[in-house]
Amino acid sequence: MKQQVRIGLLGVGTVGQAVARSLIERQDVLSRAAGTPLILQRAAVRDLARPRSLAVERLTADPAAVAIADDVDLVIELVGGEEPARTLIASALERGRPVVTANKRVLAWHGPQLAELAARKGVELRYEAAVGGGIPLIAPLTDDLAANRVLELRAIINGTCNYVLTRMASGERLEDALA
Repeated sequence: MKQQVRIGLLGVGTVGQAVARSLIERQDVLSRAAGTPLILQRAAVRDLARPRSLAVERLTADPAAVAIADDVDLVIELVGGEEPARTLIASALERGRPVVTANKRVLAWHGPQLAELAARKGVELRYEAAVGGGIPLIAPLTDDLAANRVLELRAIINGTCNYVLTRMASGERLEDALA
C-alpha cells in the first residue's frame, strides 16, 4: 500500500471544482475509504486570474505539466472534449500514472487505444464516472463479479437518454424532448 496518493487534477470547471472541494474538505473520510491518504497535489485551470473559492497551492495553467509531474501519482481528467484531453490522458498513462476520467467524447473516439496503452503500461484507466451518472456499474461487473461470466447487460444507463425517453413515453416528440 502506498504511503499516500498525490492527485493531479486536470480541469477545475464545475465538475472539477466539486471534485477538488471534495478532495480537500472530505480528505479524512476519502483517505480512510481508500486506505491511504489522498492529497490534491496539483490542479490545472484555463485561467489563473479567475477568482476561485479553491485554495490549491500548485495551481497552474499548464495541464500537460500536471499530467507528467513527478509529484503526481494519479491523474483525474475533467477537461472534457476530445483534445487536449486525449493527449493529456495518453501522456499520463505513458508515464505510468493511473487516470480517472468522466470524458465520454474521448472514450468514444479513443477508448480502446487508451485502454490498450494503460494495459501495456500496467496502470488503470478508470471511466465509471462517464456512464450512468457515476452510478457504480463497471467496477462491480469487472471486479466484484470477476468469477462470473456476464454475457450481456441491457440497460439505458445514461441520464440524458433516460430523460429524453421518459418525455417521449409521455407523448412528446423527440425534437421537443431534446429542446
